[in-house]
Amino acid sequence: MPRLFTALEIPRDAALSLSLLRGGLPGARWIDVENYHLTLRFIGDVEGHVADEVANALDRVRRPSFNLTLSGVGAFGQKKPHSIWAGVAASPDLYALQGEIARICQRLGLTPDPRKFTPHITLARLRNSNPHEVAHYLSARGNFLTAPFRIGRFVLMSSRDSVGGGPYVIEEAWPLMAAEVPRSTSLLANASDASRII
Repeated sequence: MPRLFTALEIPRDAALSLSLLRGGLPGARWIDVENYHLTLRFIGDVEGHVADEVANALDRVRRPSFNLTLSGVGAFGQKKPHSIWAGVAASPDLYALQGEIARICQRLGLTPDPRKFTPHITLARLRNSNPHEVAHYLSARGNFLTAPFRIGRFVLMSSRDSVGGGPYVIEEAWPLMAAEVPRSTSLLANASDASRII
């Protein structure tokens, strides 16, 4: 049974920016560019009927689309670093979406994720890397920043146990709602602006 998790896809331009961070660190196994993603909730190895329940429950998510900016790099495992990641600029919409998915998983009785949600994109897995070399790599790339990009959907992904993560398969996708400005409000605002100008 494949491992399941909900995630956000990384668009091409942002993935190309991330790919420029590859290299320059001995002992790093770099993630393939096409496998970049931001995990929202790890679900794990579940039976088919549980996967169906998760998918049916996720059908009810109604959240607006939002912009996301990737910012900064870091490592997990302070004394013995085991992975390098790119971070995400503060985003209340991202946390709201992740929180709703986490509550859905909790209601379905799935095992809670013991780790606090730390939005990131894994760039490399490390094996026997020197902490000083990792610190040097991070300090040289600390000002990493992408242009904002639109998140228009979230996905349910699967992965098979493999070295280095991936290949990942999108099993299902759910669109986020387009943010709409109510017409009546904008017309009223324009009318009042016009009256101030006259």
